[in-house]
Amino acid sequence: MTWRYRFTFCFLIFLFFVVISRLFYWQVVKASELSLLGENQYGRIIKLQPARGQIYTSDGFPIVANRLIYTVFANPKVVKDKKLTALVLAPILKTEEASVSALLNLDKFWVALPPKVGLATKQQIEQLKLPGIGFEENYTRLYSEASTAAHLLGFVGKNDADVDTGYFGLEGHYDRLLRGKEGLASVIQDALGRPIVAKLNSGDEKTIDGDSLVLSIDRAIQYAAENKLKKAIDTYGASGGMVAVMDPATGQILAMVATPSFDPQKFQDYSEKEYRNPFINDAYEPGSTFKPLIMSAALDEGLVTPETKCNICDKPVSIGGYTIKTWNDKYKPNISMIDTIIHSDNTGMVFVGKKLGLNRMLSHLEKFGIGQTTGIDLQGEVAQPIKEKDNWYEVDLATVSFGQGISITPIQLLAAIGSIANGGLRMEPHIVAQIHTAEGDKVKIPSKVVTRTISEKTSKIMTEIMVNAVNKGEAQWARLKGYRIAGKTGTASIPVAGHYDPNQTIASFIGFAPADNPKFVMLVIIDRPTTSIYGADTAAPVFFSIAKDILTYYGIPPTE
Repeated sequence: MTWRYRFTFCFLIFLFFVVISRLFYWQVVKASELSLLGENQYGRIIKLQPARGQIYTSDGFPIVANRLIYTVFANPKVVKDKKLTALVLAPILKTEEASVSALLNLDKFWVALPPKVGLATKQQIEQLKLPGIGFEENYTRLYSEASTAAHLLGFVGKNDADVDTGYFGLEGHYDRLLRGKEGLASVIQDALGRPIVAKLNSGDEKTIDGDSLVLSIDRAIQYAAENKLKKAIDTYGASGGMVAVMDPATGQILAMVATPSFDPQKFQDYSEKEYRNPFINDAYEPGSTFKPLIMSAALDEGLVTPETKCNICDKPVSIGGYTIKTWNDKYKPNISMIDTIIHSDNTGMVFVGKKLGLNRMLSHLEKFGIGQTTGIDLQGEVAQPIKEKDNWYEVDLATVSFGQGISITPIQLLAAIGSIANGGLRMEPHIVAQIHTAEGDKVKIPSKVVTRTISEKTSKIMTEIMVNAVNKGEAQWARLKGYRIAGKTGTASIPVAGHYDPNQTIASFIGFAPADNPKFVMLVIIDRPTTSIYGADTAAPVFFSIAKDILTYYGIPPTE
């Protein structure tokens, strides 16, 4: 009796431990795996998309907003009459009946029925009260001004993981701020896949909407620049053009326009080349608009004064087997530095370049930011580095002095000339003035001084020389009477297969106003005009037309 009792007792103890161990195995060791299996059978994890931050112009206008759209989904296990449902939905969704039917016949609890739809279509489908059909909210970008400032804004498209991502411009540069953080929710379903309850996961999974941007872009100036540029391209038979306006004291971009442009709402209809912002992406030889930088460098070094006479300007200059001429093949013996800028005399600038020398020229080019990115807050800025000192020849020093043989981007030139307008301080250009966080904070973007390019005294001297260039130069016919405006024309040759195209140019004009207290610096570029190749005939009148609108808009009266 005793051994039977002991055997039974031991057997029961053994069974007890077997049960306990199995319970431990299923409830502890396999707990997470079983939980995941259960979720897959009776629920699913859905991503809660945050609202992407909006983009506002300086007056608070939402130039980029969000539009609510809906994903139409179906639970095939609940859809009663799949054939009829497909027949009804296909024309509303503007898709093939066969594709809808194929999705409805899948052995799944949830399928999306493309494409996404607007509110009106959603309401139309809801009125049909189709079993197993539901909706999920999504957002899409709305570019209210279409192609206005398209190169500034960029666009939002899908990346390789099918996630909304910003590309180019502000959308690309500030993508991480704008996109926010998606959240997660668990949707519990019944045996037929119908949702019973949805709950948010832990706090770090909470949806956080994107931050919004307030730009320095002024809609009135942006519109004037865009309107005048389009008319100019038609008038002068040009292949394209661009305009940018900046506050030289802060570096804030007030307007930036480039054409040909694209519609960010329909970006897929355009080539990638059209997405590029030529103001920050395309390098060109600036021509005579570069001369004020070299002249101000020589003035700052004390190598010349405004009255210094050029002793090599009575004829073409021969350097290293090359002959350098003036743009009109006319020569002025003993021309002053003031008249060198007024008449855009290449031989006079060769004289200045020789005075400056290679070391000092390279030093000042670096201060002006030539060969460097400016730091503007747009995706895709490029810079072509200045070649190494050992690779320079005597003729390079001469040609660079009048803006040939060196490639820069328009934004580099705008920032560099802006330093002359700003008492010798070069500011970092930027588009965003404030960031409004999802939590309600308003963060102002401070202005940033990059470097001092020239002394304040030199900037005043150079300003007066540029005022004389406007009043007495080739573009004087287009100037605004009564205003002191500093500026310089440019007619840049286009290098083609080792030589310069004799028939096509990039015409430009850069300047700032009012000269004594500049409120803006502006660069106008007309690409390959056909009516005239000269900046004085094409870019200059566009500059002064826009300048007149800005001065009137700012309420600045004539002073002369």
